[in-house]
Amino acid sequence: MAPKPTLEQTDIVETFVPGDKNLVIEAGAGCGKTSVLKMAARAVPKRKGLYIAYNKAIQVEAAASFPDSVTCKTSHGLAFGAVGRKYAHRLKAARMKSEDVARLLKINNPIYTPTSIIPPAHVARIVMATVGAFTRSARTNILTQPVPRIPGLDDRETRQTLAAEIPLFAKKAWDDILDPRGQLPFSHDCYLKMWCLSEPQLRYDYVLLDEAQDSNPPVAKVVEQQRHAQLVLVGDSAQSIYGWRGADNAMAGFNGARKTLSQSFRFGAAVAEEANVWLELLDAPLRLRGFDQINSRIIELDEPDAILCRTNGTAMAQVMQQLQAGRRVSLVGGGDQIRKLAEAAIQLKDGRGCSHPELFAFKDWGELQDYVEEEEGSDLRPFVNLIDEHGPDVVLDTVSKLVTANPEVEISTAHKAKGREWHRVQVASGFPEPKPTADGKLGRISRPDAMLAYVTVTRAQYDLDNTGLAWVHEYV
Repeated sequence: MAPKPTLEQTDIVETFVPGDKNLVIEAGAGCGKTSVLKMAARAVPKRKGLYIAYNKAIQVEAAASFPDSVTCKTSHGLAFGAVGRKYAHRLKAARMKSEDVARLLKINNPIYTPTSIIPPAHVARIVMATVGAFTRSARTNILTQPVPRIPGLDDRETRQTLAAEIPLFAKKAWDDILDPRGQLPFSHDCYLKMWCLSEPQLRYDYVLLDEAQDSNPPVAKVVEQQRHAQLVLVGDSAQSIYGWRGADNAMAGFNGARKTLSQSFRFGAAVAEEANVWLELLDAPLRLRGFDQINSRIIELDEPDAILCRTNGTAMAQVMQQLQAGRRVSLVGGGDQIRKLAEAAIQLKDGRGCSHPELFAFKDWGELQDYVEEEEGSDLRPFVNLIDEHGPDVVLDTVSKLVTANPEVEISTAHKAKGREWHRVQVASGFPEPKPTADGKLGRISRPDAMLAYVTVTRAQYDLDNTGLAWVHEYV
């Protein structure tokens, strides 16, 4: 027997049923947003609906549980059927070296800046990074797409030079991507962008956009253009943690009846109170209520089920500690990212440069060390410290010891932990407390840091060891 709907859920369904109002649903962590969408769909069985899922796993689960009147797709699934099919062969093409990309685009000369000489292969990487950023943006003209910030090439003079030089190459690259016979690397985001630029009409009576706080901007724009349909955007604005890679909070400016889901079913009162500290700092539109059937605790944990970290470098340090303690350890998302960073570190230490997208601008390890010393708050610092302390060979050996089945503890970055939950969660150190102001007052917590912290503490169901974020209680 299904549980009785809460008052908030009932209000949302009753607002949805007439079909004359768009809705924006702020759903706190663990508050059953998918459940209320299913309730709404079941209340209008004769209307045809589309549920746009955030990823394939969510889509498969939704397809098995939504009523038959609702089509459940990812945005890439919608785009592949309409556009991507004729580019399917390009998705299977062999990887192309940056030197070959440079030759294809006729990037024959370095770019000279007051502080750098950027060789053609590096220019090609920056061009393709710009194309990637364009596919994830709402822009319609690639010539107006800003060049992404590149570690080691982010001083003002270099950025100005790149802004002048890169767009024409990016336009040339995009023209190749648009051609089914083109040769450049082609990703799933390429056909998704093409589909969005075609301004498709979705033949449904209503459209449900899940995880709208981290929408792909082109997809959000497509949804907003469906003026014939009732639109429902659902998500948690306080979990909008992917702005750094181009995601957009589509809920912020959308015109619709605003509703909230504040009753969490994931955790009890103690974790809800910890989450509300961050929601207060974010001035969020809701405060969470814990589930009275779960007895959550804030407690120090010796053997947590999961340890959540700010960066990959910190995560790897935690992996080493847990392995030394004799525990079976897995890394959420796998060790591939760390392995590639460690391999790049070996190349930089040999003075050979590297092709890693975050590190290619550095000629050797010393340049990277200098960069993280000068760049306040660089996310590369924990990784550099890890390599300096243990060496890349030890890091690679550690990655090889990770398990994928039956771990005793899972290590994760906070970003990769989003959408997951564990019984017993420990927050690692490395979530930086703001530096005091010049007059000795408490510093300001940035919104991205506060949102990431909120995601972090709300992964726990029963026991939360919030050691790495306990400093926040000085601010409230």
